[in-house]
Amino acid sequence: MKIFIASRLSEGNKIFPSKLIIDETGVTLKSPSWLGGNETTIPFSRISSVNIDCPFIGYSTIIIETTGVGQITVNGFLKSEVTEMKFEILKQINS
Repeated sequence: MKIFIASRLSEGNKIFPSKLIIDETGVTLKSPSWLGGNETTIPFSRISSVNIDCPFIGYSTIIIETTGVGQITVNGFLKSEVTEMKFEILKQINS
């Protein structure tokens, strides 16, 4: 299991940073808030593509597109983190 926590300095993550968890079953996005929060889990079989956006300055974003569910977009990571996330997800999909 790998857990990636977005930077508090990035937009939308000031107080409660988002977490992206990659485990043996799929990808889980946890977005906490004052009164609860949201948690979305997508099994690897439902992931159709993984894209990363790495600007020259600022934090990187990972975009996980799914079949039927929509997409998960999470910002606030270093380029090395989103690259590792993409590698881990694609490794699980192809195994």
